[in-house]
Amino acid sequence: MEHQQDQLDAIKDIRSMMERSSRFLSLSGLAGIVVGLIAIAGVIVAYQFLGMQFNEPGYYTRIINPDGSLNHTVCQFLLTELILLLVVALVVAITLSMRKASAKALPIWDATAKRLVINMAVPLVAGAIFCCILLFHGHVALILPTTILFYGLAIFNASKYTLHDIRSLGVIEILLGLVAAFYVEYALLFWALAFGVLHIAYGLYIYFKYEK
Repeated sequence: MEHQQDQLDAIKDIRSMMERSSRFLSLSGLAGIVVGLIAIAGVIVAYQFLGMQFNEPGYYTRIINPDGSLNHTVCQFLLTELILLLVVALVVAITLSMRKASAKALPIWDATAKRLVINMAVPLVAGAIFCCILLFHGHVALILPTTILFYGLAIFNASKYTLHDIRSLGVIEILLGLVAAFYVEYALLFWALAFGVLHIAYGLYIYFKYEK
C-alpha cells in the first residue's frame, strides 16, 4: 500500500515538474487587480478631460474638430495618458510577478516565458499598427474597440503557455471588443470594463485560487 502511494506521489511530482517547465506560473493575481484599478482611474481622468459624463455617448466626437480634422491637443493628451498607463501597468505586472516567482522559487525568464511574450506580442503589435491605420484614415471611433479585440486575441493566443484560466479571459475580451465595435458611442466604458473590471475580477480569482 505504501509502495503504491509512493508511486502516486512520484507521478504527481513528475507532473508538477512538467507543468513548471511548459507553463509560466508566476502570473500574479495582485498584478491583475492593480492594473485593473489603474485602467479605471485612467478612464475617469479621460472623461474629466473630455468634460463628459460617464453615461454620455459619443466620446470620440471630442477628438474631431468641426471641420473633420483631428483635435491634436485631445489626441496628444489621450495618447500620453495611454502610454503612461501602459508603462505603469507593465512595471506593476513585472514587479509583482517577479516577487511571486521569487517566493515560490520559480524562474521568471526562461524559454516558457519567452514563448509567452512572443505569442502575446504578435497580436498586440498587429493591433497597434492597425490602430495607427485607423487613426490615419480618421476612424477614431473604432480605435478603442480594436485595442480590446486584439488584447483578447493576445491573451487567448498566449494562454497555452500560462494558467488555463486566462484562456476564458481572452474569449471574454474578444467578445467585448466586438460588442464595443458595434456600440462605438460607449466604447470608452467598454474599455473600462475590459481593462479595468475584468482584470480586477480575474485578479481576485487567480489570487484566491492559486496564491491565497
